[in-house]
Amino acid sequence: MKHRISFFRKKNLYQGLLLALLVVVMYFPVLKADYIWDDDAYVVNNINLQDTQGLKRIWLEPKTSPQYYPLVFSSFWIERQLFGPNPHISHLLNVCLHILNALLLWGVLRFLGVGAAFFIALVFAIHPVHLESVAWITERKNVLSAFFYLLSMLAYLYYSLPPITIAARTRWRSIALYWTGVFLFVCALLSKTVTATLPMILLSILWWKKEKLKKWDWLAIFPMFIFGMVFGLSTVWLEMHHVGALGEEWNLSIISRFLIAGRAIWFYIGKLIWPQALSFIYPRWFIDPSDIRQFIYPLSLLIFGLGLWFFRKKIGKGPLVAVFFFLCSLFPALGFFNVYPMQFSYVADHFQYLASIGIIALAIIFFKTTLSKLKLNKFQYVLMMILILSLIFVGRQEGKKYYNLEMLWNDTITKNNDCWMAYNNLGTLKIKQKKYAEARTYFSEVLKRKPGFAIAFNNLGMTWMREGNLVYAKENFSKAIARDSLYAEAYNNLGVALGREQNFSEAIIHYQQTLKIDPEYVMAHYNLANVWSRSNEFKEAEKHYREAIRIRPDFTMAYYYYGVSLLRQGRQQEAQQNLAIAFGLKPDFSFGYSQVGNIFLEQGKITDAITHYSKAIEIDPGYAEAHCNLGTALLKQFQFESAIDHFRTALQIKPNYAAAENNLGYALERQGKLEEAIPHYIQALKLAPNFQKAKENLEKALELKRLSSRK
Repeated sequence: MKHRISFFRKKNLYQGLLLALLVVVMYFPVLKADYIWDDDAYVVNNINLQDTQGLKRIWLEPKTSPQYYPLVFSSFWIERQLFGPNPHISHLLNVCLHILNALLLWGVLRFLGVGAAFFIALVFAIHPVHLESVAWITERKNVLSAFFYLLSMLAYLYYSLPPITIAARTRWRSIALYWTGVFLFVCALLSKTVTATLPMILLSILWWKKEKLKKWDWLAIFPMFIFGMVFGLSTVWLEMHHVGALGEEWNLSIISRFLIAGRAIWFYIGKLIWPQALSFIYPRWFIDPSDIRQFIYPLSLLIFGLGLWFFRKKIGKGPLVAVFFFLCSLFPALGFFNVYPMQFSYVADHFQYLASIGIIALAIIFFKTTLSKLKLNKFQYVLMMILILSLIFVGRQEGKKYYNLEMLWNDTITKNNDCWMAYNNLGTLKIKQKKYAEARTYFSEVLKRKPGFAIAFNNLGMTWMREGNLVYAKENFSKAIARDSLYAEAYNNLGVALGREQNFSEAIIHYQQTLKIDPEYVMAHYNLANVWSRSNEFKEAEKHYREAIRIRPDFTMAYYYYGVSLLRQGRQQEAQQNLAIAFGLKPDFSFGYSQVGNIFLEQGKITDAITHYSKAIEIDPGYAEAHCNLGTALLKQFQFESAIDHFRTALQIKPNYAAAENNLGYALERQGKLEEAIPHYIQALKLAPNFQKAKENLEKALELKRLSSRK
């Protein structure tokens, strides 16, 4: 029986508020969480979120985003414009979308006349297996696509199975419902293409609710099939050729993929029934078609499905449709198509966000029916309350790991000690924290679990390079290249290490090799431009600075060093244009202002130098070098008192600053205060015994003092 839905009756309103309240109680710890894995690429460092040009790229340039889900990235773009980068707002919006999805599910189930509709929706809302989809900001894909998916389903069901009260609606209303359903389906696909299975699921529901599917049922659903196929195949291609789901880890036979699928299905059912030891990354199973035991999973599933089919007249079509919903929704993530996470695990909790609805509904209806048959109906509410409280308790405990990256990866290692990815990511986190020795212990653990892993060698090289040990750095970068000859990042990093040794010719070779592998590798263009500029090969430098800026339009340092390169060529107008962009992107770039001041000082453009040093000091009043350099520029304009003030300020900030001592002495000497100048020259030489300029100044001062004493 089909029902017209009204959420605004008092009872329904109270139930909806209760559901929302319980979700907030469970997810409250998550609202205080930080960004975690992949959130940097999707949100924090995503240049497409910064301006209207970025919004245009989100829709028209698929490869400028990690995945082509433009509605998801548009939601992040709107967030950024309204609130800036704020993880708490992102978490709040994910939780709100999850609440809306649970309410929509309740509406769909009520429309279809499913018993215990509210309780099914409530369990969906608070089931801990959905933490990964809601607490992980990147998985806005899941909650947003599910929102449009359920809306599309509801609109299409209203079109195909109109309640009696509105069955006599006009034709244009029917058409409006149909195309609304199709439009919302496209929105779901633009959020995540796992929703491409909706047409099959709608057909199964119509088969369940109608005596027989008619020709029009097939024809009406056909446009949705086409949309789903086009978007789905596009995602498969992008996943392989843009995301990188190609290589040894994905070279699986069709039999192996069936074995993975069979085992994954039972795994997901198990986690729904008993949501314990939920892990961000689960162990990657060893798949062996020669092991007959591994066929138990798909064969038992086949037997179970056949049982539901043959007994459908006795038990009804409902259980079969529920299982079909589960399997069909899971199908894109069962291993038949290459997806990036398959390199470290074949399963993930967020893969079954939508699919779980089928098993949750089936389990709760079975539970309720069993209690009814046993005449234990009076206990059902007590048992349901125990279940709800248990799920919330588990959810709050599991939700703590999402507070930050370190907690997440440590929890993963506790539950999956063989997870090389967790060790690698913890090591990367330690590099960011400048704990290089600790990072190396994690990368060593990676190599124990994944011997010869090029990325681990590259990361080890990074720890040594950050500590200034270029010998060990080059050794590890070379090992990374030896194990993966197409590893662009390792070539680039080896080029950086060689450049720091002043071996620019070899550095250039490695940067060029990086660009042969990946012509869009922005840091290789940038590094190569800097080397060419240093070598006064300005034409080559300009080409690569322009490429770096083209690839990353917000690349502050590329604009800056391009501007510096142009200044050195005397192309001041062009230089100022690029420097203005750099300083616009990074208004607090005190170092940049000071360095430009140095160039103007070298070129004798004292006024420009003073302007830039003054700006650097305005940004950072504690910038000792800028004070010292400003004093030097002021000396050249014979502003001795102002110069002396800045030299003294530099020494207050940095008492052991030899150059400031020497310059202060020189300024005092220029004022005729020879007796005051000499101690500063002496102090400069104490701080830097090989400071030649201070030696010369001291010798001249002492000679002047000797000559004046004779007079």
